[in-house]
Amino acid sequence: MSKYLEEQLSFVLEIDKLKSVLRKSAVKSAGNRAENSAEHSWHVALMALVLKEHANEPIDILKVVKMLLIHDIVEIDAGDVIIYDHEARRQQEIKEKQAAERLFGSLPGKEGQEFKSLWFEFEAAESAEAKFAKSLDRLAPLMLNYHNQGKSWQENNINKEQVVEINRQIDKGSQTLWTYAQSMIEDAVQKGWLK
Repeated sequence: MSKYLEEQLSFVLEIDKLKSVLRKSAVKSAGNRAENSAEHSWHVALMALVLKEHANEPIDILKVVKMLLIHDIVEIDAGDVIIYDHEARRQQEIKEKQAAERLFGSLPGKEGQEFKSLWFEFEAAESAEAKFAKSLDRLAPLMLNYHNQGKSWQENNINKEQVVEINRQIDKGSQTLWTYAQSMIEDAVQKGWLK
């Protein structure tokens, strides 16, 4: 076996660990089971294919899907934190950058560089593709929380203002999806699922 193939296969086995990283959102089909980061990545990548027409700007959908499939790989090292905890997120940024260097650096040649570049582009959220990808990354857990009657919001004492502040970024990638998100937020407040 070539060293190149060995490094690729080693990376493939390493990313299997993403299936063990539990997120704060519960899956809709089994409301008490936490979603894992691999499930989330698959879900948002598929959302991109389904919802691409709602992007604010023309996008390269393959690039968006690639971003979404790799965006949380860094959680293998860094773990997941609740998005509403600002201090934990600041610490998380440092851990995730280190994880990106290690994990994507383990891939040979152009692949490692491409993945690292896509990850940093996603994090910066400045390109049309990154803005749309980020909007889906925010929308997915919002939808799960809503359809689980605010389970994670209630468990973590989250209020409407926090949800709006964190999720308004959806508007940068899709005004249509932000309008939808706002209607879910308002309905969650009316139903008492969100303070």
